[in-house]
Amino acid sequence: MNNLTNLALIAQMIDSAEKNIQSAKQLLREILGGKLDTKELAKKAQDLSVMPGGKIIEGVFDGQNMIGPDGKQYPVPANYASKSKLVEGDVLKLTIADDGSFIYKQIGPIERKKVLGMLSQDEKGEYQVVAEGKTYKVLLASLTYFKAEPGDQVTIVLPKDKDADWGAVENVIKSGSGGDESYSDDDSDDDDGEEKELEET
Repeated sequence: MNNLTNLALIAQMIDSAEKNIQSAKQLLREILGGKLDTKELAKKAQDLSVMPGGKIIEGVFDGQNMIGPDGKQYPVPANYASKSKLVEGDVLKLTIADDGSFIYKQIGPIERKKVLGMLSQDEKGEYQVVAEGKTYKVLLASLTYFKAEPGDQVTIVLPKDKDADWGAVENVIKSGSGGDESYSDDDSDDDDGEEKELEET
């Protein structure tokens, strides 16, 4: 009888602990501003506009693509996203030229923060940056540009008040360089606010 009472008490304590953890997680999400998931990005995109004829479309960057007001995904060239250091939640304007070219312009950057992490590869060969106890996806184009390799330290740019799955590579500190050899995109600020024409591939 005593063992049954103790088991019931333990089960009650576990249930109470689980509820407390759920409440704590919810409170933490509210404090941090929640997660930038696909549904939230799509909802944000619905408030944006499509010009008559569909030649100009505003949308939200999700780490790889632009989500339009209609929920459709528009491919963002990796070299443009890398060069511009686009972050999940950034608002873009897409102009579709008469020849079918896609011209992107960043028109609504969200607040950012930078964190330092370590580049690694998973069992599938996918590259990722581990920073502050979380794993972030990064564009291969950025890693190729910086000639980054697993084991290198990587500074990534993230949304300031949102959790994200993708990080934009800011610079790379090569492993084995003694910390004195780094690669950064010194020209990144030269093109801010300028439209870049890139054809969809």
